[in-house]
Amino acid sequence: MGDHSRSPTPNFYGILGIPKSASLADICKAYKSLVMKWHPDRNPSNKAEAEAKFSSINEAYRALSIKKREEVKNNACNGDHHEPKTPKKKKSSNREKDDDDDDNDEDRKEFQISNPTLLSRTTSRISPLPSPTFSNSSSRRSTTPPPMDFFPKTPSGGNTPTTPSTPRDSTFGSLSKAGSRRCPTPIFFSQSVVRRKPQPVEKKLECTLEELCHGCVKKIKITRDAISSSGLIVQEEEILMIKIKPGWKKGTKITFEGKGDERPGTLPADIIFCIDEKRHPLFKREGDDLELGVEVPLVQALTGCTVPVPLLGGGQINLSIDDIIYPGYEKIIPGQGMPMSKDGKRGDLKLKFLVEFPAELSDDQRSEVVSILEECS
Repeated sequence: MGDHSRSPTPNFYGILGIPKSASLADICKAYKSLVMKWHPDRNPSNKAEAEAKFSSINEAYRALSIKKREEVKNNACNGDHHEPKTPKKKKSSNREKDDDDDDNDEDRKEFQISNPTLLSRTTSRISPLPSPTFSNSSSRRSTTPPPMDFFPKTPSGGNTPTTPSTPRDSTFGSLSKAGSRRCPTPIFFSQSVVRRKPQPVEKKLECTLEELCHGCVKKIKITRDAISSSGLIVQEEEILMIKIKPGWKKGTKITFEGKGDERPGTLPADIIFCIDEKRHPLFKREGDDLELGVEVPLVQALTGCTVPVPLLGGGQINLSIDDIIYPGYEKIIPGQGMPMSKDGKRGDLKLKFLVEFPAELSDDQRSEVVSILEECS
């Protein structure tokens, strides 16, 4: 008696819904149609029945496709050219006969596998069939592609195969000058993805008006997560040097590329430092100009005075004022404001005067003020 595993039962034809005279192309066409129809993901309401039919469809396809390819081999050996055949090569040694025996053993192993192996998306998808062995001389191995080769990865990220692709009839062709017959290299699905860079991390960098006026160098210590050569996440410390240029304004940004935290599958993020001005106790910045409030008593506002004016960064100048100082009176000192980053010139220092009025006046003082002011009008 022959090997019972090599004689597919007529039930396999019934499962695929094809006649016994069907060709390999008819088998593949029916298999593809039924797999799409009975895929478990397409039948959530009757998933148990779908899984059973899906398994039997794969078993029937595997058995019938192996049988059909064996018929092709037999026809090729008998000189029948009705089916595609591979080039015949004269056997030159007993070693090659041993290789053919190994191929037959491998075919038996293939027939015993009834379900395709389902692998995780995190691993490469390869043929579930045993890897063939080769001798030093020309050798052959089974050309039956397992159903797994027809399955691309599902777009939704599932682990079950989807619709099959077109069968590879080219497996019967000659792939070398020596005329050896072999199936194509198993399909490897690339799991590599482009490493994306996350959004940059923004941090404030506070600077005083003196630092923004004269410039300085700031040292910033950062601690970030990094991936070591062993794949572990470790913390690294680094000192960043930031050169503050004279004239920089609030909102100026300094970017350090790749100095942020690193996560698996992504590139390190960028760090952006945004200049922020610290509040000054005396001066207020308005663009390239500085404003300074000066308070004078009423008597000096009316009679004139000399006012000491502090300067940004130290020092002072004495400013003599002969005008009558009224509320809202302003005096401009050119070239004592903030530097301009483009041409190096400096803005102006604007003095805004506040007049200090007495809190109380006697009746005699009131009458004298009235008489004096009446004469002025």
